[in-house]
Amino acid sequence: MSAHCMLTGAQPGFGNRISHSHRRTSRRFDPNIQSKRYWLPGEGRYVRLRLSARAVKTVDTIGIEAAVARIRARGVRV
Repeated sequence: MSAHCMLTGAQPGFGNRISHSHRRTSRRFDPNIQSKRYWLPGEGRYVRLRLSARAVKTVDTIGIEAAVARIRARGVRV
């Protein structure tokens, strides 16, 4: 479960590697997960979130309070 984004729910996708001879083998497309620490002023503490790079930009846009509310609405403990 380490390759999941807490905000967007992004998770690995699966597909095939295709070699020059066109042989197919399984591969995994992992999201760009980053661990980031944010100050949560409403609770007076820091929270550490595991977010995809796209979700980090979303937090910058909507704010950390709204992002944490969305994460909790998904049922993830923060």
